Amino acid sequence: MLLESETAVSGTKNRTSSELREVRGWRNISGSPIRWLIIALGSVGLSFPSILLATHEADHRFTVEGFVCDKDGKPNSQVEVLVKDTRVTIGQTVRTDGDGYYKVTLHLHNDNLGDPLLVEAGAEQKRYTVQFDPKDLESERRLQANFGSGCEQDLGPPRWLVYGLIVGVVAGGSLIGFKIIRKWKRKEQRRRKGLGKRQK
Repeated sequence: MLLESETAVSGTKNRTSSELREVRGWRNISGSPIRWLIIALGSVGLSFPSILLATHEADHRFTVEGFVCDKDGKPNSQVEVLVKDTRVTIGQTVRTDGDGYYKVTLHLHNDNLGDPLLVEAGAEQKRYTVQFDPKDLESERRLQANFGSGCEQDLGPPRWLVYGLIVGVVAGGSLIGFKIIRKWKRKEQRRRKGLGKRQK
């Protein structure tokens, strides 16, 4: 009986020490720079969900974008722009930003190829036909429709997206650097304490 109880106690100690090793191991992983990099990238994704998630798959969306300029070639802001597939009555209305830029994404499929498309900015209208390669299921399907001239820009990523990425990368790098420096300082303090004890 005594031997059995000693074995039971010993087994409990072994389990406890092994559990402690697992916990310590997890703490080491949880404090690693990799974890903080993942957190930083995740926070950027939460701040700017459009970076990570699209409204639809590429073959299920059709983007219409462009600029609205006035007679003097200056950007026309806060102009209401309507983009509409007139065959199936699918449309969306947005307003131009400070650069006169607008962007509309319609949920269109391969069977919408050739549909008549109305783009209306203020009192001006333009008519197009939905065109894309139905076999290409990966490339973005888009159309550029400008009104007026003089304020157009290269249609790259939106400024807020670029600035958001820069801020996210800088913040993530700063956080990782801070964690690495703090971890190094703790190790240095422990090393000095260990040397002090040995000298005593």
